[in-house]
Amino acid sequence: MNFDFSDDQKLLRDQARKFLFDKCDRKSVRTILDDDQLHYHKELWSQISEMGWTGTAIPEKYGGLGLGMLELCVIAEELGRSLAPTPFSSSIYLFAEFIKNYGSEDQKKKFLPLIASGEKIGTFALSETNGTPKPSNVRTKFTSGKINGYKSPVSDGESADYLIIAANSDDKGNRNSLSLYIVDLNQNGVSKKSLETIDPTRPACSINFENVEAELLGEQGMAWDMTENILNRAAVLYSFEQVGGAQVSLDEAKKYSMERFAFGRQIGSFQALKHKMADMYVKIELARSNAYYGAWALSTDSNELPVAAAGARVSASDAFNYAAKENIQIHGGVGFTWDYDCHLFYRRSKLLSLNIGSTRQWKENLISNLEKRNIV
Repeated sequence: MNFDFSDDQKLLRDQARKFLFDKCDRKSVRTILDDDQLHYHKELWSQISEMGWTGTAIPEKYGGLGLGMLELCVIAEELGRSLAPTPFSSSIYLFAEFIKNYGSEDQKKKFLPLIASGEKIGTFALSETNGTPKPSNVRTKFTSGKINGYKSPVSDGESADYLIIAANSDDKGNRNSLSLYIVDLNQNGVSKKSLETIDPTRPACSINFENVEAELLGEQGMAWDMTENILNRAAVLYSFEQVGGAQVSLDEAKKYSMERFAFGRQIGSFQALKHKMADMYVKIELARSNAYYGAWALSTDSNELPVAAAGARVSASDAFNYAAKENIQIHGGVGFTWDYDCHLFYRRSKLLSLNIGSTRQWKENLISNLEKRNIV
């Protein structure tokens, strides 16, 4: 079985790489990092939207390009390579996928064209407490047509216009009482508070809701099943971002090791550094293989998706964390300084490994899904 991308998809990758190389250099990333008032790069977001990337996997009748998830995987990897400071993942991997898969026809007509054009930004929030999210931990309530409660952290929450949240309709605290709702964040009763994150180029906030209007998404009481499916789909896309970032970390470590001399030799010729880069390469290739398997499962709606997504997520998080860390080590003392870009990749690697659940959670998902498959 051939898991490689088609020639057209590779052409899209090359065009995306060239575009981001021209429009999203490290100076652009640092612009957001240096300014607490900027939550994302608005000019870049506008250009990405004009390129049609925000509508890549959204059907044409809803204002998208009508391509597929494989094309979205290709774009995700290039966004990861460039460390693009945009709310692309929250709006496209999460919000748009929820609406596409579970929204009513009216909801699709209302929200998807706005998301596809980049005019509006959406995101998703589940967590309210530290630790693994559980139905019993969701305290946000939906009663009498109103939402009351809070969500924290909410990725790209300060930039978002719309939010999909999980809320309880009773006090039982089980998965059958949990439903998903769409909230317009530009209304009275919504208040936001910035949170400090390790990577301010992908910010988060907490959001409080006080008698806020919301509309049901999908079936009542099916929030947990819907969320698990969308997070599996998003995990594959996040893994491509992580593979992209890990690959650039290796490339920059190699480049520096060829330029830096010590004791009259390139430091890249020292065996210890060769071993570090070889280990980086092995982890990245393993992550890439798992990401490709996940892309196949995602694009074909295979029942292998839960296993493939968890495997891709775990291996990509491991690869990016390791590559970003070793890139700093290979750069030596200057690798820890603000002027070098190593910390940008380290920050992003840590943040991405926590988005949509920690590595530990995804390892547990992988084990539990493998056990289910073996039982069947």
